[in-house]
Amino acid sequence: MGETSGAARPWILLSPALATVAFLLVVPVLFIVVYSFWLRTSAGGEIPGFHLDNWQLVFSDPFYRDILLSTLKIAAITTVLCAVLGYIPAYFIAMSETRHKTLLLLLLILPFWISYIIRTMSWINILGSSGALNTALMGLGITSEPIQMLYNETTVILGLAHFLLPFMVLNVYVSLDAIDRNLLDASRSLGASNLQTFREVTLPLSLPGLAAGGLLCFVLAAGTYITPLVLGGPRDAMFANLVFEAVITQLNWPLGSALSIVLLVVLGSVVMVYNRLAGLGQIAKSFG
Repeated sequence: MGETSGAARPWILLSPALATVAFLLVVPVLFIVVYSFWLRTSAGGEIPGFHLDNWQLVFSDPFYRDILLSTLKIAAITTVLCAVLGYIPAYFIAMSETRHKTLLLLLLILPFWISYIIRTMSWINILGSSGALNTALMGLGITSEPIQMLYNETTVILGLAHFLLPFMVLNVYVSLDAIDRNLLDASRSLGASNLQTFREVTLPLSLPGLAAGGLLCFVLAAGTYITPLVLGGPRDAMFANLVFEAVITQLNWPLGSALSIVLLVVLGSVVMVYNRLAGLGQIAKSFG
């Protein structure tokens, strides 16, 4: 009786969390899966049942496939850009001996206090025809008329990198800060230069944080729709924009449900591959 009670105790303690996850995540996803098999009529209603029309449309129309591939490409480019730009400040903060390291971390998370939409729309005031950059270029005489810099794929990637860079920096910082400084001193005492120490010791030990930051950046970039909606043009829509268009504009909830499940499965597969190779513990450490 005691062994049975001891075995059940962890599940009893976990039951509130499991119930919350089931109610807020599992049940809604099941509703979406069921809804994806319904049909929308020309009159605007839905026909309940088990119909494969939405799924046949999603998998047979090359339009959805091309948008999905474009979404993954944009997410991958954004992730690489965040890794390159984020490693340097993370390394500086982690290895710095300054007393103001806490202040630097506070400044790093400061963007999270500002609305994501406001941060995205701020690029319009910077890159727009009458924005700060065009005004400066014309004021210096470099250009005689405004340069069109908005509403393209490059601007979408720039906006995504601006949004996701703190996630990369935090993950890399946690990984770098956990490195035993005695290992670095031992490397230098054995004759390794600073560059060799970084290449042979620091960089390999920081790869888990870099991978965790890459996963977060990739998943969040692939699942966003605000940035391409605000900064992208008609040809720069991402897969989440298709879900938004189907549900909000066309009121075609069954098709939007099918599209959202496709995106969920693709991104879920990426997370599973990462978890098998590196584990999700590093992400938990970054926000612990």
